[in-house]
Amino acid sequence: MLTAIRRMTTMAGETARITRFSLHAPKHVEVEFGNGRMFKLSAEFLRVNSPAVDGKIRSIGGEKVICGRRHVGIMSAEPVGNYGVRLNFDDLHKTGIYSWDYFYHLGSNKFTLMRNYIKTLKKHGLSRDPRERK
Repeated sequence: MLTAIRRMTTMAGETARITRFSLHAPKHVEVEFGNGRMFKLSAEFLRVNSPAVDGKIRSIGGEKVICGRRHVGIMSAEPVGNYGVRLNFDDLHKTGIYSWDYFYHLGSNKFTLMRNYIKTLKKHGLSRDPRERK
């Protein structure tokens, strides 16, 4: 869908170029970098780690908490300049621009970020599952 090449510096100081971006709607995206790293990032993971400020975020004790997004889907991805994409989710969230640097950060820290997200939900009595409609 979108191929862009951009130089970025990672935490370790190594240089990585994005070589492939693939949207597998509605479930996930795959991003691959020139240093051989490839990340498969789920829609839920990307949604709860959106770089945008969103009205559907709860702030509990200063923590950003987004709950109920286990089944969210990605409807589309739009290129933004030469540095990233805007993901449009089926919960109508569409203001986050994900830079290639941010994709690399998310992929490199996926397990820690997801574990912390689940811990935060549990701490506040929230769930990854959507609320039941009355």
